[in-house]
Amino acid sequence: MTLQMDPEVALAMAPIAEAAAGQTPPPAGDWQTRRAAVDDLIAGATAAWTPPADVTVTEHTARAEDGASIGMRLYRRDGDQPGSLAVYVHGGGMFLCSIDTHDPVCRVYTHLSGVPLLSVDFRFAPEHPYPTSVEDVYAALRWAADHAAELGVDPARLAIMGDSAGGGMAAAVALMARDRGGPALASQILVYPMLDDRTTTPDPRIEPFAMWSTDDNITGWGCLLGDTAGGPDVPPYAAPSRATDLSGLPPAFIDVGQLDIFRNEDVDYASRLAQAGVGVELQLYPGVPHAFEVFAPDAAVSRRAMAARVRALQSY
Repeated sequence: MTLQMDPEVALAMAPIAEAAAGQTPPPAGDWQTRRAAVDDLIAGATAAWTPPADVTVTEHTARAEDGASIGMRLYRRDGDQPGSLAVYVHGGGMFLCSIDTHDPVCRVYTHLSGVPLLSVDFRFAPEHPYPTSVEDVYAALRWAADHAAELGVDPARLAIMGDSAGGGMAAAVALMARDRGGPALASQILVYPMLDDRTTTPDPRIEPFAMWSTDDNITGWGCLLGDTAGGPDVPPYAAPSRATDLSGLPPAFIDVGQLDIFRNEDVDYASRLAQAGVGVELQLYPGVPHAFEVFAPDAAVSRRAMAARVRALQSY
């Protein structure tokens, strides 16, 4: 039996599939064409989300390791003092999207969960190759811990959360925080995370449905790591699947679609976390590709996924 896309998701994504059918994808390595196209695609999709009226956004800055000023947006539901906070890392394959494309997403998560999100405007590749982006996110986590009292946050209830490449960086920051002695994390919430630079061989059963293709993946890792991508010396703070010791990490929530090229690396990471004694919840959604809930927010599977993520946000 061949794999099939969820009917509701397929219907919502039909216009994207029709537009793509008449175009030749850019070759692997062409990050400029991808950046322009995907930024417009994601921004257009999330702009259709209805912005909640009860979320207030304030701007903040953190100081990066190299002295750069890193912008951050704090999303807080009006009237709430929940005591917890999640540092949020937007996706984009290490080289595209922005704090703006994911602004509607952060508003919805905060509205539904009541948990404040601190979204990080990290610098990305290829203009800023590894380790700039992940160090920027770690600096934001340190800022959140240092300013916990004035934010009304319990420093023992900090989480790291991200989607796609942001999920990979969130996993990397969890490793950093463990290895560097803090800040302590109560949870890591990894939404279809991009974890392994060695995912470079197309799966013919998945590739026809892929919203993030193998060529896209090769491009992203190449932007971040250059010629070292796929080689023997890639550090785990760049590609967390490279980590050999996953003990001592915070409890993890991981979700991924069955038609996502990250499926195998995400399932493997969840399994290895469990084997290392880390509490882990894995959600594997049948019949959906990468970023399915962005393009089909009203599909039943998307609602289930959002509800599970909101539960994860509220559980630490």
